[in-house]
Order: sequence, then C-alpha cells, then structure tokens
Amino acid sequence: MKVEHKEHTTIVKDTEGNILQFLQKVTSQYDALKERNLVLDITKDKSVDIKGIKAFADLSKKHKKAKKSFVIVAENIDFNDVPSSMLVVPTLLEAHDMIEMEEIERDLGF
Repeated sequence: MKVEHKEHTTIVKDTEGNILQFLQKVTSQYDALKERNLVLDITKDKSVDIKGIKAFADLSKKHKKAKKSFVIVAENIDFNDVPSSMLVVPTLLEAHDMIEMEEIERDLGF
C-alpha cells in the first residue's frame, strides 16, 4: 500500500493486487485518512469485479457522511453496475476532477 498526499486529497494505491487485503489495510488505517478526500487506486488488481467494488460501500458511506469525497479508481469493470451511492472512475485524473466538482458543490451548499 502506497500513500500519497496532494493538496486536500490522499491517494492510497494498492501495491499487492489483492482487493480484500487492501480493504482491510485501508479500514485499519482509516483514522489517519479520514480528515481528507480519499482516492483508492485499485488498478493493480486486474481481477477486480463489481463485487470487490461493492466491498468498499460501507467505507464510502462513512467517508461521505463526514463531508469528504471518496473515489475508487478501477479498470475493466462495467461502470453501469456500480451503485449510485459510490463513485468509481477509470483514471486518477478523473478522480481528481470528481473531487474538485464535489468540493465546489459542498462550497455552494449542495
């Protein structure tokens, strides 16, 4: 797991390619990550499916409740199958764009 801080966002990259172990690590270190917008990059695990994405639903809900963005970067999934309560994008650039849009919405009171 590699953690990188950029402005008001923390990017956590899975370096092992095992989504369930990655979820456990992120969950166990969540207290250190909860104050910033969070991008979870799981593109290393090429076998990720929608079930693996949905495993992050509780963490996503918890983070959004604290008025912070929670974005997952994943490839090779059907984005139409992603629950509407979760934000999943194919690239880090799109993750940053989504965070910027959510920041603007929060600033405007939406």
